[in-house]
Amino acid sequence: MKITSSYFFLLIFLYPFILSGQDLRIADYNTISWNAFTINHKVSEHWSTHGEFQWRRSEFLAEPQQNLYRFGVNYKVNDLVVFRIGAAYADTYPYGKVPLQAAAKLFPEYRTFQMLQISNPIDQFIISHRFMLEQRWLGQYMDPMKSKADSFIFLNRIRYMARLEYPLEKLSTATVVPYFAAYDEIMIGFGKNIGQNIFDQNRFGFLAGIDLQRNLRIEAGYLSQTLLFSRLVDGKQILQYNRGLIVNTNFKL
Repeated sequence: MKITSSYFFLLIFLYPFILSGQDLRIADYNTISWNAFTINHKVSEHWSTHGEFQWRRSEFLAEPQQNLYRFGVNYKVNDLVVFRIGAAYADTYPYGKVPLQAAAKLFPEYRTFQMLQISNPIDQFIISHRFMLEQRWLGQYMDPMKSKADSFIFLNRIRYMARLEYPLEKLSTATVVPYFAAYDEIMIGFGKNIGQNIFDQNRFGFLAGIDLQRNLRIEAGYLSQTLLFSRLVDGKQILQYNRGLIVNTNFKL
């Protein structure tokens, strides 16, 4: 029986939720707070630079989860299409009932990435699609007695995010535009070393924000992250549910 591409992607999206109530998986629930700071500096009509820092916490603000630094160069084809290439570095801490790595220690991650973002306005709605390829080098502990990662594993990942934004025109002024936004992003691993599954994680967010003279945007709201571990614990898969607050602050220079 043939399976269309639509059904294939639907199965991938639903994969982490199938059988979640049975004994084949261990569920880990965490309360998180993600805080992102982004600066884009326009160099010319088409070129700009991108800098980003994300401060991610577990147990809301009490425990560290991850610090992420991302840098890139943007090329704007037109007002609707933007390319970006860049690199990132992250420190991920052990958190939750089951840590991401068996060593249960802080581990580094290096990335390079390529991104394409397409905007598609429809009436008052602003719809955007973000496609991203990532090449990742994750630190590992071959010797559990060491205090720092002593090897790296290479992974490929593809990401797709759809975002819907709705400006509140009745509340807008000449300098301030409030809006609502919702997005969903799915991440899929491919190639060698992907472990037990190709599904990596899914993120959903619902936000309220304000656009200040198009130079500063601040938005905050609810974030839901569902993550499927690439390793087994006692022969079972680990499905992690992270729920909490997300705050994004975006500067344009």
